Amino acid sequence: MAGIASTCPLEALLTNKVSKGNGVSLVQYDGLRLAQRMQLSSAASISKASKCKTIKATASPTEAAPKREQDPKKRVVITGMGLVSIFGSDIDTFYNKLLAGESGISVIDRFDPSKFPVRFGGQIRDFSSEGYIDGKNDRRLDDCWRYCLVAGKRALEDANLGHEVLKNMNKTRIGVIVGSGLGGVTAFNTGVEALLEKGYKKISPFFIPYFITNMGSALLAIDTGLTGPYYSISTACATANYCFYAAANQIRRGEADVMVVGGTEASIVPSSVGGFIACRALSQRNEDPKKASRPWDKDRDGFVLGEGSGVLVMESLESATKRGATIIAEYLGGAITCDAHHMTNPGPDGLGVSICIWKSLENAGVSPEEVTYINAHATSTLAGDLAEVNAIKQVFKDTSELKMNATKSMIGHGLGASGGLEAIATIKAITTGWLHPTINQDNLEDYVTIDTVPNVKKQHEVNVAISNSFGFGGHNSVVVFAPFRP
Repeated sequence: MAGIASTCPLEALLTNKVSKGNGVSLVQYDGLRLAQRMQLSSAASISKASKCKTIKATASPTEAAPKREQDPKKRVVITGMGLVSIFGSDIDTFYNKLLAGESGISVIDRFDPSKFPVRFGGQIRDFSSEGYIDGKNDRRLDDCWRYCLVAGKRALEDANLGHEVLKNMNKTRIGVIVGSGLGGVTAFNTGVEALLEKGYKKISPFFIPYFITNMGSALLAIDTGLTGPYYSISTACATANYCFYAAANQIRRGEADVMVVGGTEASIVPSSVGGFIACRALSQRNEDPKKASRPWDKDRDGFVLGEGSGVLVMESLESATKRGATIIAEYLGGAITCDAHHMTNPGPDGLGVSICIWKSLENAGVSPEEVTYINAHATSTLAGDLAEVNAIKQVFKDTSELKMNATKSMIGHGLGASGGLEAIATIKAITTGWLHPTINQDNLEDYVTIDTVPNVKKQHEVNVAISNSFGFGGHNSVVVFAPFRP
């Protein structure tokens, strides 16, 4: 960290852009929609547009990048992945669908949406928990926790940490952190309906346990007997990345050898859909749902609600080597910051995000020049897409070799699960050398000068990748992955 900045970082960043002749777009919002776009052409305009606060600034990794971690006890590798998605629960099927540019968005049929102005989403269909959840619990559980259990157990299986192997391991050294943005929404709704219609005596005894947001971690730990560091994080749409960052720190502090980590969400229910409609956050492209999620496209009109679960097994290199685990990729570092700006709107200047990216690279021990791929948060909202690209441009001065894409263009926005699903997509890009397209790129915003892999997959060697996730409340999170090199 540098000390207290002598000048406002926001003003310095924006003034630097203006001095180079690049106008900087600021925005005004109506809910999450863009009400007016303003083009700033002078440093004087900047001082009027924003009230500067003195904050701590980070030194750019370009100036003095620290060395990457070499201690095998502190190097964190990925040894397993599991998911539940709109494309099923098989990792390769999921990524192949993404590579093919296939949209999984469709009309909602879980409930009658006919009275809603938004009638589509990334609804999971034909989900099966067979072999992972016993029938009695399966009938009781909220889908949020069913998705978590299946994704988590599949990740453990992928890491060769199935039930028989775990029996012979020190489970106090294996932890669980699986978060959710909303928790068990269906369980909550059912409980409230029972209270209002029949009185408190008709509330299920499972009402509280099945809606609180920590229950994904709890049920996964209970079912697998894992007794290491265990908790849940809920930071809206940034949840899964916060969990990855926390889990890696547990390993690096020597408090765990293995962590089962990710996010889960089951949000295609009337209250969630209705709530996001009230926020004016969702696309209303009912006539063509598959084209509704269109990050960075001039005709985007909001995000598409999705759901699912994405879980990684993160492990110290020492532990993975001792047990002969297959190493898929390496987690190099991460960071979390806050916009301190607004409950739902991102900071239009992207400063909180750019500082988060800088800090993640510093934590990872890499420079911006080493990064060749970004899995962007890119929700398809007018405000968020602009702020994220502004932030990326502040960090990556030369973007000629950089590529970024938007997984949400095909699966929608899975809220607390999105970072988990996108981390898996990022790691698959590393291991396959193929980037999935950003679909529905028909009319790209002029300010987006980075290759967004429009509409068709591209072969691309990923040296270092970052995955961005941002959430309501100004939560920013960035995690850094790379190919594993002994």
